[in-house]
Amino acid sequence: MILTKNLQNDDALARMTAAAFPGQQMRVARELTEGLCNAAYRIMLDNGMETIAKIAPARPDTLLSNEVGMMAAEVRAMRLVREQTSVPVARVYAYDTSRTLCSSDYFFMEVMPGQSLHTLRDGLSAAALQDIHRQIGRITREISSVRGPRFGFLGDEHLQFDRLYDFVRLLLTNVLGDASRKQIALGVSPDTLLAALARDKAAFDEVTEPRLIHWDMWEGNIFVKDGRVSAVIDWERAMWSEPLGDDRFRRHTRTDAFLEGYGQTRFTLFERRRILWYDVLLYLTMMTEGAYRGYADDSQYRWTRPLFEASFAEIQAMA
Repeated sequence: MILTKNLQNDDALARMTAAAFPGQQMRVARELTEGLCNAAYRIMLDNGMETIAKIAPARPDTLLSNEVGMMAAEVRAMRLVREQTSVPVARVYAYDTSRTLCSSDYFFMEVMPGQSLHTLRDGLSAAALQDIHRQIGRITREISSVRGPRFGFLGDEHLQFDRLYDFVRLLLTNVLGDASRKQIALGVSPDTLLAALARDKAAFDEVTEPRLIHWDMWEGNIFVKDGRVSAVIDWERAMWSEPLGDDRFRRHTRTDAFLEGYGQTRFTLFERRRILWYDVLLYLTMMTEGAYRGYADDSQYRWTRPLFEASFAEIQAMA
């Protein structure tokens, strides 16, 4: 069982549903088991309407230090994207932070059409998959058109900064602290990593305008229907950063088709250095999170560590 999930019984879900949809009752609820952090349920109401209930973790000790105000971040990000872009995002019907009916914050949202690209990809032709990657590139560009006040966490305005470098240094410091507490073997000392980041401060200082990024747009969070991207889900890690920090730019996900859709296929030296640092941040996170989530084995760590080593080796070679 994933330790973060604050699972609810039918009675609790029925009370939460009745409060969110006055005059309606829950007919049936089905747990959605794909996610690795929040608890989620697909609920049908008496009138036949369906909705998704998403419930935040109740145990802070199962979260990473960079998982800040995630439910607030998700709700805010979805509302911003719906208001300012044409990206397909679920409508939020109700958001409860009172902790009166549930020990965690929770919200109800629209059910979006389609299936995850992760589920569908093996049945897609190469041409169809490339077309979807181009669509994701255009969507990533459009998401980044949303401008923010300062660099930092969407879910906590007190953890926002005037300079991108300061935010990235906080992200790195946080994940290194998480790894240390669980004695995760990184193969590189925290001092070495922080010193290398400091050498690249100028690369981050050239970014002056905070933009919205999803950060976690892996194929499980992209829904597809009839060959078109029909939804982008799971916005809890959204942040004010720069587009190159998003998941689709990582070394294991980046494709030519995505870059064509995004509208940029060449990168400056400073841009390449920032891309590598965002690689490092993601891979360190993936190497560490299993110890907090209670994953059954260390396969994610073993898969991710060589990716981290390759990206950091490139950073060192470019010094």
